[in-house]
Amino acid sequence: MRKSFASMALVLAAVFGLGIHATRAQSNRTLSLEVQQYVRVSSPIVALTHVRVIDGTGAEPKENQTIVISGERIQSVGDASAANIPAGAQLLDLTGYTVIPGLVGMHDHMFYPSTRVPIYNEMAYSFPKLYLAAGVTTIRTTGALEPYTDLELKTLIDSGKAVGPEMYVTGPYLEGAGAYTPQMHELKDADDARRTVNYWADEGVTSFKAYMHITHAELAAAVDEAHKRGLKITGHLCSIGFTEAAEIGIDDLEHGLFVDTEFVPGKAPDTCPSQADTRKVMADLDLTSAPVQAMIQSLVAHHVAITSTLPVFEPSVPGRPPLDRRVLDAMLPEAQADYLANRVRTSTNPVLIGTGAAVFKKELDFERMFMKAGGTLLAGEDPTGGGGILAGFGDQREAELLVEAGFTPLEALRIYSYNGAQFLGQAERLGTIAAGKVADLVVIHGDPSKNIGDIEKVDVVFKDGIGYDSQKLIDAVRGSVGLH
Repeated sequence: MRKSFASMALVLAAVFGLGIHATRAQSNRTLSLEVQQYVRVSSPIVALTHVRVIDGTGAEPKENQTIVISGERIQSVGDASAANIPAGAQLLDLTGYTVIPGLVGMHDHMFYPSTRVPIYNEMAYSFPKLYLAAGVTTIRTTGALEPYTDLELKTLIDSGKAVGPEMYVTGPYLEGAGAYTPQMHELKDADDARRTVNYWADEGVTSFKAYMHITHAELAAAVDEAHKRGLKITGHLCSIGFTEAAEIGIDDLEHGLFVDTEFVPGKAPDTCPSQADTRKVMADLDLTSAPVQAMIQSLVAHHVAITSTLPVFEPSVPGRPPLDRRVLDAMLPEAQADYLANRVRTSTNPVLIGTGAAVFKKELDFERMFMKAGGTLLAGEDPTGGGGILAGFGDQREAELLVEAGFTPLEALRIYSYNGAQFLGQAERLGTIAAGKVADLVVIHGDPSKNIGDIEKVDVVFKDGIGYDSQKLIDAVRGSVGLH
């Protein structure tokens, strides 16, 4: 029942300025004039020589390696002194650089809170470029406000007519009564949840996200229908606690301990406690207590993953995060002004001054504890909140915050590559660097295994074997985030 998206394609074509001519096809794919302008490397065979390789498995980096790319795939990886480089290959001497797998962002929306009213604008022009520029070659949208736009954008990217990451599109939010924005459909009952899942599965989405006010019956119905279709459901929950959601059969939970309301005294079924009550409980919660440990064990036993989204919560700590010039430069002036005003309000909020740092530290400790117990941790940025989390840049910040939480840089990179690919069922083709895998690679000027901050020094991003110029992508969207 997949509809024709002809009208949506015309709108997006106007936004992207798609050319009617194309360059050389690579593995049966052509690149539009719009995409060509960002390409730096497009030879049929490319050799990345004398480079440090962090393969995404968690293994120690290997020095002085050569990666040979043939078409869309990695042909070989090995010591540069013994590399067999095919004749005619384009050679890139990457002495002093590191190559990591393309990041797999597992909470990367296509919309942004560009106004103070609860209406979010779709960033179909700027966000795909920023994700790719930052080394995020694969995203799960994890909740859509314009699912048809996301689906059509995915088609344009896959066909080479627009530039951006590989997209795994999540359907519209599965929200109950009480949605904070009219952009979300409020489910009427369990039957409505089933109809919604089946309709959007037919339209082409590959996952679903349950939201804050969904009821037990609605979530159970949605999980049942999604699993019948071989699809997964994650959730940013409030009315339902983590343990209850695991027993229902949810596959993933967003944000971690921050949003688990099951420890709030007197919580009523299918009802959200106040944010103030939840924050107070989180500030005082003992992570080693029997109830918290039982919740963690339940998640592990039910194979429920958790998606870390630390950047969206870091601003609740007054004075954080550090101002990033790249972020400010990418914003529409009005969006920049709103963001800076939000930072001032946060820095003077007495509740956050009293609890912000303690609650944030507790989330860091919880995520490390969850992984140690055998849980699967995924990573993303969630570009919402106060407006300072931008596509791609927020993913880089998430990796840095995972290291602050106590993970090694190599562990953080594995979480951000292999774990995401595995959850998506794509570990055979994505998430690590090895012969036969898709050539989704990030070239970094530095060594993020020693200094995770070097993850911000992206030079070239290979997606499907084509190398894109990171700075050109960033420059293209300067001053546009918040507009389109």
